[in-house]
Amino acid sequence: MFLAVVLGVGITGGTVRAAQEDRAHVSQEQDYSKNKNYQQGVREGQDDRKHNLDHSKKRHFKKDEDQNAYETGYQQGHQGDQSDHH
Repeated sequence: MFLAVVLGVGITGGTVRAAQEDRAHVSQEQDYSKNKNYQQGVREGQDDRKHNLDHSKKRHFKKDEDQNAYETGYQQGHQGDQSDHH
């Protein structure tokens, strides 16, 4: 009986972890292009790249969705167009 409980908890824990990872993966692929927080992130990322800074204007938003949009935009702006390095 104890073994069955332990196995059940282990399987459930793995399922929860997989679901969290799936949500994180989906948020990275989401189209934020029209989101104002994404656009702000892109602008600030580009500005930091021009001045050789890394996240100098770190923003914190109450909603996870807003934070994810900003961070995605910032990374996009900070990386810039990779073709200009060739």
